[in-house]
Amino acid sequence: MTPLAPCMQLWTSESETMQKPKPRMPLGARTFLIIAMAVFATVCSSAPQPPPPRATPEIRSFGSGPALQYLILGDSTAVNVGGTDGNGIAVDTAQHLARSRRVSRKSLAVSGAQISDVRNEQLPRLGEFRPDVVLLAVGANDATHLTSARSLERDLRKTVEQLIALNCDVKIIVTGVPDMSTPPRIPRLLRGIAGWRADVLNGVFRREVDRYGLTFAPIAEETGPLFARDRTLFSEDEFHPNDRGYQTWTDVINPALDRALASQPSHCHGRT
Repeated sequence: MTPLAPCMQLWTSESETMQKPKPRMPLGARTFLIIAMAVFATVCSSAPQPPPPRATPEIRSFGSGPALQYLILGDSTAVNVGGTDGNGIAVDTAQHLARSRRVSRKSLAVSGAQISDVRNEQLPRLGEFRPDVVLLAVGANDATHLTSARSLERDLRKTVEQLIALNCDVKIIVTGVPDMSTPPRIPRLLRGIAGWRADVLNGVFRREVDRYGLTFAPIAEETGPLFARDRTLFSEDEFHPNDRGYQTWTDVINPALDRALASQPSHCHGRT
């Protein structure tokens, strides 16, 4: 996720007084909002931006016991933008795995990343690291920047195939897109279409998870209502979660990690 801060003020003053779009909008209204969101994303993308925050790529160790290589790929939520040092899903999930294992964690996440960036920029930086478990936390920027369902499907498949080629016994956990209708920073006019976009892309994530026998961590479904009710779960930028907000995600992701380790099937069948 990216805060899109330089552009939010272009919309906020005009849109705060408008009603949130209904879940089922007329085709014309939906088309208008898609166009509006495309213009919004284009303007924001062209605005001068500082270098995006990146996760520290060095391998960090947690716990003791049987060795497990843990890789995190994704966007600013995996970098813990909005949270404080020493917290967030990258740290908390590694600590969860390390309760009975010696975990070597490597994170290649970059703020602002889309699924194409994971495939084309993060995976090539993997080096000799061969993960046993992968957390793929990406999708929010694909929703706001209008990545097509077909493009998401293609790049997600290529990403999964590359990970399986490295280790066919790898366990892959996918978070999908958070509920994009909830961040206060998103102009009210666009929240309905942002939520609809998240639903569409999550449908693609779920289909590909089923296709490959991966594990889905439904953060939108499980935490969206919490964020909708409680704005104090957001950080000061009103876009990213804060520590309490990320904790609600961790409460969904950690059980998904456990399910993956316990029951995600091997991907080695038919591979040499």
